[in-house]
Amino acid sequence: MASKMAWGVISTAKIGRKHVIPAMQNSALCRIDAIASRDLATARTTADELGIARAYGSYEELLADPAIEAIYNPLPNHLHVPWTIKAMEAGKHVLCEKPIALTAEEARLLIGARARTGKVVAEAFMVRQNPQWQRARDIVRSGEIGEVRAIQTMFSYFLTDPANVRNQADIGGGGLMDIGCYAIATARYIFGAEPSRMVSVIDRDPQMHTDRLTSAILEFPGARHLTFTVSTQMSPHQRVTIMGTTGRIEILVPFNAPNQRPCQIIVDDGRDLFGGGARVEDLPVNDQYALQGDAFARVVRGETELEFPIEDAVQNMRCIEAVFRSGATGQWTSP
Repeated sequence: MASKMAWGVISTAKIGRKHVIPAMQNSALCRIDAIASRDLATARTTADELGIARAYGSYEELLADPAIEAIYNPLPNHLHVPWTIKAMEAGKHVLCEKPIALTAEEARLLIGARARTGKVVAEAFMVRQNPQWQRARDIVRSGEIGEVRAIQTMFSYFLTDPANVRNQADIGGGGLMDIGCYAIATARYIFGAEPSRMVSVIDRDPQMHTDRLTSAILEFPGARHLTFTVSTQMSPHQRVTIMGTTGRIEILVPFNAPNQRPCQIIVDDGRDLFGGGARVEDLPVNDQYALQGDAFARVVRGETELEFPIEDAVQNMRCIEAVFRSGATGQWTSP
């Protein structure tokens, strides 16, 4: 078996410490060899806690480590593109957290960086590696639930700490950027198409100015609709329902999928309103972050092509920008 790919992590962000790093340490094709923080003591503490060999007190030092092949970038949103480009120019492949950028124009800079450096760069939408989403897409494509006409997505959590990066509007905080991006990306994944227009309503926190409640309708070709609501100040909940002409699929925990118990989806033929035609499918226990890391490693090793290149990330950012524009104008708009 080929050796595992050597990763470095820039930032000690919670998503990395609690989810991505432990998953990749247990994955088939990845190992985490180094971590960097702007504070060396923080990097060393995190490295000791997670069993990472090398700690650096600056991102530049990590990027200069010749043994590191790939970088995982979970920095705050406004630092995604600048540090991803620096990593690529330092000769590293990069898996960057979502959303890939603050704007579509900024995201397009990564296309040029890829051309200059020849390095692989991808947006970290781990859900697309999760078997529950792959199974849902397979069912849709099989025609089992008829023609899919609508997707309804709900995703919320409660967070009012103004110091949290998710609540800082000037660096890309707010619900649409943090979790609305999932609703848009997964609808594009299921429909296999790009939306033609959208309309939205947005409520902003009066002190932090982030969007704390955003609802939108996105129209896709063929009279297919995504309707979603995301919130950073509501009871934690997430659910996706995919509606067809002869049935539906319900993904019970679509985004923060468990890694110690099976994921479940419900497939219902709609014969009654009480679940008489429903079956529950258990998907094998998996860690979607480990699957994401291994999928990226296979691309770098030349074993497969990148299914969602950076152009896909640009498209998702165009949709996010359009939802923001509609929220400001109250009008339908196109991405």
